[in-house]
Amino acid sequence: MDTFKGFQKGLASLGGQITPFASRTFQYTKEQLGQAEDKTQLPPDYIDLEKRVDALKAVHQKMLAVTSQYSHEPYDYPPNIKETFSDLGRTVSEKVTLLSSASSPAEAQAALTAPPTAKPQPKTFPHAIARASLASSQTLHQQHTGAGEDPLATALEKYALAMERVGEARLAQDAQIQSRFLAGWTTTLNTNLLFATRARKNVEKARLTLDAVKARVKGTTWKLGAAGPHDAHQEHELSPEAQEEIEKAEDEFVTQTEEAVGVMKNVLDTPEPLRNLAELIAAQMEFHKKAHEILSELAPVIDGLQVEQEASRASAYSLQ
Repeated sequence: MDTFKGFQKGLASLGGQITPFASRTFQYTKEQLGQAEDKTQLPPDYIDLEKRVDALKAVHQKMLAVTSQYSHEPYDYPPNIKETFSDLGRTVSEKVTLLSSASSPAEAQAALTAPPTAKPQPKTFPHAIARASLASSQTLHQQHTGAGEDPLATALEKYALAMERVGEARLAQDAQIQSRFLAGWTTTLNTNLLFATRARKNVEKARLTLDAVKARVKGTTWKLGAAGPHDAHQEHELSPEAQEEIEKAEDEFVTQTEEAVGVMKNVLDTPEPLRNLAELIAAQMEFHKKAHEILSELAPVIDGLQVEQEASRASAYSLQ
């Protein structure tokens, strides 16, 4: 009997020496293997908050995975385009200004390939269309031998200038989205939701610690073998020290749970994500409004050139 009591004391001493991390790890392993007899259950309201926070995190990750393209300038730049350094050297409006003063095909070509005065031009789809339109306009101008200007060449030049403005509006939209939407949602994901994750981990640590303490105390105070009437009464009795240890672990578990509830509610209740989404929509609206205004100004000009060309063509046929 003395040997058995010594063995019990040894177990108690060993349990007291186990680090909290090792104790939690051991408890977690037992739970994963299905060997834990009791597992402290989290309140249903707490579990509901966890599910809502997980959903919010998934939403942020999915939306950012797509909208982060707004911080990547050439997200709509055609991959099949082969533009040279000279193509990207100057803006379309700069080239048009230089071309207006060119008096020969050689000077016009020099204007198109003029050395850059600033950083390379943006690689966006509207800018690419603008550059292609201006180059096409000059190709037609150089081969035009009739009187006046080639109407298609003139239209392409005006279209080039308009699309460059559309491209600049797109860049302005992207800058607004980066600062007013992406920055906000990234902050929510990397701070608020991260704080919630840490708070939940603290709850899990506290729960594992509580269950580990219960299991250890239970294992060192319960008696082995068949229990008699007197033993049955004593079986679940805990020493004051053991009871105090359990109560301390329970208090820590409750404290961590309450803190996590507060953090998760704060994350779920903040209006910032919705405010950021409104900013995203506003930036998109502003871009499409601006693009509509630019093209609305251009459309009647192109229509006028078309009408003039058809009238000239009809007049030429009537004289034959």
